[in-house]
Amino acid sequence: MKPNLLSLTIASVLFSGPAIAEVTPESLPTLLVNADFRPAEAQDIPVSLTTFDDEIIESRGAQHIEDLLNLAPNVNISSGASRGQYFQIRGIGERSEFKAPLNPSVGLYIDGIDFSRTGGAATLFDIEQVEVLRGPQGTLYGANGMAGTINLKSKEATEDFDLRFESTLADYDTRAVGIAVGGPIVKDRLLGRISVYQNNSDGYMDNDFLNRDNTQNRDELTTRAHLKWLATSDLTIDLNLLHLNIDNGYDAFTFDNSRNSLSDQPGEDSQHTNALSLKADYRVNDAVQLQSNMTYSKSDLVYSYDDDWSYKSQFPLAPECVDADDDNDPYTCPYSGFDEYKRERENYSFELRALSNENGRIFADTTDWTIGFYIADQRQDLKRTYFANDIESPAFTPYKESNTYETLNTAIYGQLDTAITQKLTLITGLRAEYWTADYDASNNISDDPNEMMYGGKVGLKYQFNDDHLAFTTLSRGYKAGGINVDPRVIESNRSFESEYLWNLEAGLKSFWLDGDLITSLTAFYTLRKDAQIKSSLQVPRDGGGTDFIDYFVNAEKVSNVGIEAELDWLVNNNVRLFASLGLLDATLNDYENPELLDEGITLSGRRIAHAPSYQFSLGGDYYITNNWTLSANVEGKDEFYFSNSHNAKSGSYALVNASLQYARNNWKFTLWGRNLFDKDYYTRGFFWGIDPSAGEGYEDRKYVQLGDPRVIGMTVSYDY
Repeated sequence: MKPNLLSLTIASVLFSGPAIAEVTPESLPTLLVNADFRPAEAQDIPVSLTTFDDEIIESRGAQHIEDLLNLAPNVNISSGASRGQYFQIRGIGERSEFKAPLNPSVGLYIDGIDFSRTGGAATLFDIEQVEVLRGPQGTLYGANGMAGTINLKSKEATEDFDLRFESTLADYDTRAVGIAVGGPIVKDRLLGRISVYQNNSDGYMDNDFLNRDNTQNRDELTTRAHLKWLATSDLTIDLNLLHLNIDNGYDAFTFDNSRNSLSDQPGEDSQHTNALSLKADYRVNDAVQLQSNMTYSKSDLVYSYDDDWSYKSQFPLAPECVDADDDNDPYTCPYSGFDEYKRERENYSFELRALSNENGRIFADTTDWTIGFYIADQRQDLKRTYFANDIESPAFTPYKESNTYETLNTAIYGQLDTAITQKLTLITGLRAEYWTADYDASNNISDDPNEMMYGGKVGLKYQFNDDHLAFTTLSRGYKAGGINVDPRVIESNRSFESEYLWNLEAGLKSFWLDGDLITSLTAFYTLRKDAQIKSSLQVPRDGGGTDFIDYFVNAEKVSNVGIEAELDWLVNNNVRLFASLGLLDATLNDYENPELLDEGITLSGRRIAHAPSYQFSLGGDYYITNNWTLSANVEGKDEFYFSNSHNAKSGSYALVNASLQYARNNWKFTLWGRNLFDKDYYTRGFFWGIDPSAGEGYEDRKYVQLGDPRVIGMTVSYDY
C-alpha cells in the first residue's frame, strides 16, 4: 500500500519579518509531578518515573499516549484494536479483554479519573504532562497500581487569558484541529478553561475486497473543561470534565501479515465517555490540610471484528463440508463469523485525605503524615454477540451471551515521612483494602468473592546534597483474584487467586555540570506470588474454524529483575541530548499450565509475554538558531513473546523519528516524521489456524498486527 504522501508548502511570508520567539534553552526544564501525596520535582521523588511535557508531545505529532511510551524504559503496550489499550510495566500487565472482566495491573488516570482497562481514552491534546510510575504504587493507588501507574494531567485554568490553536495535516488523510481557551471568569474568584480537539485519519490499512482505505480509521473527538473556584484564601475547588467521542474502525489482521485486508465485515473500536472529577483542597490551619476527590465516569464501548478475516466465498467448500452424512472435521471447513462486544462501564469513587502542614508534624517535629479513606464502585455490563454462518446456509445465526461484573473497593491508608537526620528520611506506607465482587452471567456462572488485601512500602531517601538523591524501597503491591467465565474450563480451575508482588529497588537521581546534566538510575528485583498468568487453548468451533478458551491461572513464582536509566544533557546552548535504557529479565519459574481440557503447556523458565529484554531511546535537539530546532531520536526494543500460550514472537526493531520546528512570535510550525525508514514492527500477535488454504486445513501460523508505518506531517500552533 502506498500512502498519499503529504505535500506541504509554507508560504515565505510566514517566515518574513522579525523573529521574536526564543526557543534556545538556558537550562533544562523541571516538572512538578504528583507521583506521591505531595507534589514535588521529579528528581526529588524516590520513585522510578518518566515524565513527558507538552513540548515532547508537540515535537512528535503525538495524538495518543501510544505515540510516547517507547521513550519510557521497561514500558510496553498491547494493541489488538485501533489503539493500544493495555499497558505492561516491567513485564506485568494485561494484553486484551474479551468475555472475562479484567483486574488491571497498570492503572491509567486522567485528571484523577480511573480509566484503567480503557487505554483508548488517553488522547493528548491540551495535556500538560504525562507521568509514568514504575513499580508498585500500592499506598496511593491500591490494586490498580501493582505494576505501576500512568497519569495524564490536563492544562489548568490560570489568572491569565490563554488561547491555543493547533492544526495538523499528515499522511493517510490525517487531519486534526483543536482550540483551547482559558482565563478568569470572575477576577480573583473563578477561573475556567475549555478545549475541543478533533482527530481524523483513514488509518494504515487498505481493504481490497471493499475497495476502501479507511476500515482502520481514526475518528476521535476530545473535549475537556476545567473550572477553578478560589472560594477563600484557604479553600480551592477544581472541577474537571471530559467528553470522548471515539468512533474508530478495526480491521488490522490479514492472512499474509500485510496492510491489505480482505475482510467483508470490518470491525469497530468505539468509546463514548462522559466523566468528571471534583477536587477540594482546604487548608484547615497551619497544621492540617484536607483534600478530597469525587469522580464519576460512564462509558459505552463497542469492540468488534471480522472473525474470519476474509469474505464469504473466498474459499470454496470442500464436498465433505456439505455432506451431512460425513463426519466433518470443523478445522477444515471454511466459515464466516463476526464477533461483537458491547460494554457499559459506570464508575464512582470518593477519596478523602488529611495531610500535615508545616506545623502539623509529629514525633518531635520530625515526621510528615498522611491518612486517607477511599471507596470506589465499578460496574460493567457486557453483551456479546457472535454471528456465525451455517456451513449449509449463507444465513448468519447469532449467538448471544452477557454478564455483569460489579466491584466495591474500600480502603484506608497512611504514610509517614520521618526525617532521621537532615539528609536521611524514612518512608513508611500502608494500605488496607477490602474488595468485594459480584459476577453473574447468562451461562449460569456466578461468583461473589471478597477479600482483605494489604500493600505498602518501607523506604529510605538520602539527600547527599542539592544535586544527588539516593533511595531504596521495599514495596508490596496486590490485585484481586477473579473467575474464568468460559463454561468449558473445568470447575477446579473456575477461579484464580489474588496476586501479591514484592519489589525491592534502589536508585540514584543526580544533577551534574551545574544542572546541565540530569541522570536517574534504578535497579529492581520483583517477586510475584501467585502471579495471574493469562493463556488460551484452541478448540474447533461448530460450523468451522477455531475458537479459544481464554483463562487465568496462578503461577507459584515469577521473578522480574532489571535496570532503568535515563539521561538529559544540555551540552551547550545549541545541543541537548537525551537517552533511556531499560533492561528486563521477567521469567516464569516453576510454572506448568494446568490441564483445563485434555492438555497442559509447560512454560517454566521462559520469558513472560510482552516483556522485551531491552528497550532504548537515544536522541537530541539541535537549536540551529533562536527560532529553528531540529530534533531526532531512535527508539527500539528487543523481541518479545505475544502470549503465554505459544512461542510466536514480535521481532526486535528500532524506529527513527525526527522533527524540524520554527517559532515566530506566538506561532510554531513543526514538520515531523515518525518511523522515517518505514520499519515493520508488531504491536499484537497470535499463533493459530484461521486460513483454510494454509496446508492441511486450518494450520497454525503466526499472525501479527503491524504498528504505524512512516507518517510525515505538519503541526501549526498558535499560543496567546
